[in-house]
Amino acid sequence: MTEEEIRSQISAREDDITRIEEEASKKDASAEKEIEELYDQKITDAKAVLDEETSLRDEAIEKAAEWTKKKKEKIAAAKDADKAHNKLRNDKTKALNDKLKAIELDKKNKIKAIQKEINGFKKQLIALEKEKARQAAAEAED
Repeated sequence: MTEEEIRSQISAREDDITRIEEEASKKDASAEKEIEELYDQKITDAKAVLDEETSLRDEAIEKAAEWTKKKKEKIAAAKDADKAHNKLRNDKTKALNDKLKAIELDKKNKIKAIQKEINGFKKQLIALEKEKARQAAAEAED
């Protein structure tokens, strides 16, 4: 092979390299465009879902914190209400028992007073009957 042929071969091979690089460059641009078309919309959709889910998660965390606080408040309020309810029921029972005791005591005192009067009347009746009996005996003697 002559020097000219070798140079011609080198030049042809260099042209092949340039052609291969240009084809690869075109394929790179085409591949980038093809992949962008395939994934860009999916990435945009996934980002929208991510943003929405992140927002919902943050909202749920905030609401959970609010409800946890409200739960603690309501537990305390229910406990206080239960104590107040039980106290009122106990106070009612005590007040009723006190009232019933007072009524019973008043009844006993009134009955006792009346029984004293009855006993006094009975003594008067016995005294009258004895007097009658004496008078009858005195008249029978006369």
